[in-house]
Amino acid sequence: MNDYSGTVPDIAERGRGGAIAPIGQNLQPALGPTMFDVDALEGDSGGFNLRDVWRVLFRWRWLILAVTLVSVLAAFGLSLMTTPLYRANSSLEITQPQSELIQRANTEPVVQRDPAFLATQYGLLKSRSLTERVVRQLNLANDPTIAPARMSLEQRERVATGFVSANYSVNPVVGSRLINLSYVDRDPTRAARIVNAFGDAFIASQLERKFGQTAYARQFLQSRLEATKKTLETSEAAVVNYAQSQGIVMVGQSGSGGTGEGASGSGGGGGTSLEGNSMVSINSALSAATSDRIAAAARCHQGQSGSEIQRDSAMQAMRTKRSELQADYDQKLTLYKPEFPAMVQLRAQIAAIDTQLRQQGGGIASGVCSDYSAALARESALKARVGQLKGAVLDTQERSIKLNILQREVDTNRTVYDALLQKLKDISVASGVGATTVSVVDRADVPGFPFQPNLFKNVFLAVFLGLGIGIALAYLIEFIDDTVKAPEDVKQKLKVPVLGVVPVVAKGETIAEQLADPQSPVSEAYFSISAAIQFSTSGGSPKSLLVSSSQPAEGKSSTCYAIAQNFARLDRTVLLIDADMRKPSFFIEDSEKAKTVGLSALLTSDSSLVSHVSATRSANLFLLSSGRVPPNPAELLASHRMRAILDEAMSRFDMVIIDAPPVLGLADAPLLASMCQGTLLVVQSGAIRRPAVSNTINRLRSTGGHIIGAVLTKFDPKTSAYGYGYGYGYGYGYGYGRDAYKYGLTAGDDGGARRIQLS
Repeated sequence: MNDYSGTVPDIAERGRGGAIAPIGQNLQPALGPTMFDVDALEGDSGGFNLRDVWRVLFRWRWLILAVTLVSVLAAFGLSLMTTPLYRANSSLEITQPQSELIQRANTEPVVQRDPAFLATQYGLLKSRSLTERVVRQLNLANDPTIAPARMSLEQRERVATGFVSANYSVNPVVGSRLINLSYVDRDPTRAARIVNAFGDAFIASQLERKFGQTAYARQFLQSRLEATKKTLETSEAAVVNYAQSQGIVMVGQSGSGGTGEGASGSGGGGGTSLEGNSMVSINSALSAATSDRIAAAARCHQGQSGSEIQRDSAMQAMRTKRSELQADYDQKLTLYKPEFPAMVQLRAQIAAIDTQLRQQGGGIASGVCSDYSAALARESALKARVGQLKGAVLDTQERSIKLNILQREVDTNRTVYDALLQKLKDISVASGVGATTVSVVDRADVPGFPFQPNLFKNVFLAVFLGLGIGIALAYLIEFIDDTVKAPEDVKQKLKVPVLGVVPVVAKGETIAEQLADPQSPVSEAYFSISAAIQFSTSGGSPKSLLVSSSQPAEGKSSTCYAIAQNFARLDRTVLLIDADMRKPSFFIEDSEKAKTVGLSALLTSDSSLVSHVSATRSANLFLLSSGRVPPNPAELLASHRMRAILDEAMSRFDMVIIDAPPVLGLADAPLLASMCQGTLLVVQSGAIRRPAVSNTINRLRSTGGHIIGAVLTKFDPKTSAYGYGYGYGYGYGYGYGRDAYKYGLTAGDDGGARRIQLS
């Protein structure tokens, strides 16, 4: 920094235009709209934001990782301490039974669809009786690892049944007839034996149940079958005896029986007598003869009318030949006379063909009529034979009425007998081993490795559970921790524009070293803030700027000095007023002068502003220190004298920056905010809760203060997951803790009064 060589009055007179504004001038000119649209910021606060999610996860990443690691270690430890369990699986197929009723030939069996059948089978597979059967079959009651040996046999069986039932499960496969059986045990061999025993015991119980259900049915059907058989034999004998006595011979029967004189054995219905059979044959021949006679009559009529002659192929050929000769004769007649030998020869040929045509036509007509006569004679003979057989058939039918009655009785008895015999066969087959509705699809093998504990599965679930708990804890802490930590919090929670972000200074460095280096992250941050202040209103930077915070040690005094220094470097005369008369941050090196000058002395006297302003070691930067600490700072700041001093300062200097006390609990900052054109709020990252900052903003605005924006100090983007590079990368890897300015800055805000030595 360059030392300033001029005097304070000279610099003061070099204000804008060189004129001194009169005391009492209004210090609150109408300001244009700020460069930051608060409404737009409010609109950005709603909805789901992935950056906010990532910020929370990154901020609490170590907590999430720690919870996840603890969950994984717990899962790993529990998996190692858990007793290995083996699970054996087998599968069964259950088929819906077919219920075959008494049916006619060539019909399909009727299958009864019972919706509760499969559910009943599931219940039987899980029944206590089946479990007890398995326990007795495998002698599990005498296994000391299942039931203590000191108990009685009944008690051991009861304990073993409960033990097996607790580890046994039935799982039907949805949409199929398959059922999976599984058993869990510490011994893999025993697990396979037990689950296979359940399948075998279930099939055996099904067969026993079928035998018990069909025993009575078989006994009843056998007795009925014997009675029906005797009835059938009696009815068949009656049919044969009657046919023999009446001399009825039936042909075409399906049954078989005894034979007698002039009779064939009786059988099933549908047979006819010999006379009837002959009459049917002759009647068929008569129908054919009638058809032949009708056809022959038609041909005879056509022969007599010439139609048959016309269709004869030989006649057609001769007529064609005659036409050709006649045409040749007519052609030559134009050249020769009829008496010419060639002409005479042609006439002779034509005459010979005519003779042949007459002879051939007569032969055809006589032949067709002869066929008709033969057909008529055959038809007459057949009619006579039919008449003879008609009487015999009628007589046989009259004598066959009782035979048909007896035959129907035989057919009925045979049908009943066949049905009972088939039903007995069905029941016998259904009660056999091959008719069971349950079959084993897959038998259980001895499991080669335990299914529980599943280390991979447990660790996988622990990772997800740990991540879930960690993320939930992170969001819970984030919800409880309502501090302002990031620029987005200032925008979304406070609805105040962010003019800049000051990074935290790295460990081992000081704020003075950072400000002394123009290329340091802190200096770059304050340069950006100063540039933002110049565009905070439509008229540029405010003439008077108040810098305050909600509570002490947030970095407001450092911000005042840095902003004042930056504007001074822009060739502007800047007056820095230390208005914190309770805990001053700046002092004058000349101790004698420090006792007589300062804001408190100026407020209690009629002295001029210039007599209390001191030049600093920075060019264009001047200081009005706080002076002696008065007993009533708020009363002094609320007086008209303070307004007059501020009017005079604004008239003599290009910019006036006031370092005000904290807002909460004090009236000083709101009073000063009402006198300044702009107010800059300093917020320390992660140190103050949102309600406190909101209360600060409301107090400043309630007194007429115009907040142009906020500055977020001591911000660490690494821990906050904001890698946006505020100020082209100045927000990475620097600290902002206890530090000391050069030129008299001796301690941080949190460690005591921050002071600047002035010449």
